[in-house]
Amino acid sequence: MAAADVLAPTKSERRRRTPAGRGPGTTRTAGDWAVLAVAVLIGLFIAFPFILIVINSFKSPTDYATSGPLALPAEIYTDGISAFWERVNFPQKVWNSFFISGTVAVLAVLLSMFNAFALGIGRIKGRMWIVILILLANMLPQEVLLYPLYFMFREAGLYDNVWAVIIIFTVIQSAFGTYLLASVYSTFPKELLEAASLDGAGRWRVLWRVVYPISRPTLSVLLIFFFIWTWNEFLIPLTFLVSNANQTVPVAITALQGDRLMDVTTTSASALLGLIPTLIFFLIFQRTLTRGITAGAVK
Repeated sequence: MAAADVLAPTKSERRRRTPAGRGPGTTRTAGDWAVLAVAVLIGLFIAFPFILIVINSFKSPTDYATSGPLALPAEIYTDGISAFWERVNFPQKVWNSFFISGTVAVLAVLLSMFNAFALGIGRIKGRMWIVILILLANMLPQEVLLYPLYFMFREAGLYDNVWAVIIIFTVIQSAFGTYLLASVYSTFPKELLEAASLDGAGRWRVLWRVVYPISRPTLSVLLIFFFIWTWNEFLIPLTFLVSNANQTVPVAITALQGDRLMDVTTTSASALLGLIPTLIFFLIFQRTLTRGITAGAVK
């Protein structure tokens, strides 16, 4: 008998070594089915508003008034989508939202990384008070900031300018990013920093050659979140972007709502068109988001 045959485990030994519930022939218990049913119900509950928007986006106003919001459309009606597309110049609004959100995401991540490097690794004086101040700034509602920001940007000549919104959201998002990254960088391995210093690397080189490659998954997650959060913002773009040529997608959707009349099917179509770009962005970067979230879970 060969040595490999002697050392190879028998079928019964392999069955005993297989963890319970992980074998290919293992049957699910009642608890597993209950958890699966609850997960499916939660998923349907989350997806229900999106399904409702899709259904009503392709209904005519007459079909909606006759069958209600829950029934399937009697026929595909696309006039609502084309009416919103032409009425608000939707491609221009998408470009405005994409330019503002993308610029804010990149600038906020860079600013967060620089601030967190100084607070978490540089250990500047008064670090704790600065972090507390940033945390308090994150708690301020946007309504409190509207008047001083409006006065400041009007005096600076940036009112009704996309750069006013970019500057505001860059500061707001970087405050959260700084608070998060400062906690991450404070636990950064000191051995790597000391080894880089012994090799003659300065702080700038340590940041880009040591800190940035290791924290890149976290920065990718922040980039995705900053983009989506800025895309969905409504109050500040509504206040600072009064011209039709500078408005974003969420602001453009409100153009369909009148004082006493609102076209539900066209509003649903506008909401669907507003969701599609962020959905595509999320699907493209879904793997990046998953890797970034689970980067620190496995050592």
